[in-house]
Amino acid sequence: MERSLTSARIQQRIGFSLLGLLTFVTVLPVLLIIGFIIVKGAPAISWEFLTAMPRNGMRDGGILPAIIGTFYLTLGTAIFSVPLGIAAAIYISEYAPDNFLTRMIRIAIINLAGIPSVVYGLFGLGLFVLFLRLGTSILAASLTLSIMTLPVIISTAEEALRSVPQAFRTVSISLGATRWQTIWRIVLPQALPGIITGIILGLERAAGETAPILFTGAAFFLPRLPQSPFDATMALPYHIFVISTSVPGMPIQIQYGTVLVLLVFVLGMNLIATLIRQRARARRQW
Repeated sequence: MERSLTSARIQQRIGFSLLGLLTFVTVLPVLLIIGFIIVKGAPAISWEFLTAMPRNGMRDGGILPAIIGTFYLTLGTAIFSVPLGIAAAIYISEYAPDNFLTRMIRIAIINLAGIPSVVYGLFGLGLFVLFLRLGTSILAASLTLSIMTLPVIISTAEEALRSVPQAFRTVSISLGATRWQTIWRIVLPQALPGIITGIILGLERAAGETAPILFTGAAFFLPRLPQSPFDATMALPYHIFVISTSVPGMPIQIQYGTVLVLLVFVLGMNLIATLIRQRARARRQW
């Protein structure tokens, strides 16, 4: 008996060691890449770099229009995609019958999440820029990014809603609450951590994409801030592409500094979402 317990403990330690090693091997390249970007890009970070307009063909000055443009595009994407995505997830999870059509819709949503972003860019060009005549603008780019992020938000929000125990719904309805009151006051708060995860995954992808905004709203060089949703704008992902491929003599520090700003922008969104998710989990009752 003692030998079998000792053998089981040894196997357990070996298993945990292998898992730890695999985790380290997976995380190490990511940490090395982040460290390399910080080392290369940190010397370029300054107050002028973050708040000034680009000058001298973007070789001097700052990247303020690209930062503001990325913020506007991410905000516009959230305004359009988050309410619609959560509403669709609620309908599919709570109201739609479990039949062939609903299952096909779920499969279609999963497949849409895997479509290359350049396809969404061409779709946005045809629908929003040309057909609806929005032009290359923040509005057209935000709508395109919203369509791209909707499958991620819908699928993750639906899974979060379905993970809430059915007993919560049964007890709430048995106490006299309507179906919508049960969803709004009981199910949604309990599913909030998972919903936030899906929202951030979608918005992070939108903030880092180049192809969709390339066709619908990104400007090559625009040394001013956008004045309305119908203006084109610079954006960090496209700006990184431009200064890395199309501007001769671009200092390498500016390239890595811009990448570092985009990385901090995305990680900052992730950090805020993590704090909100932790508070929501602390209030969860199961």
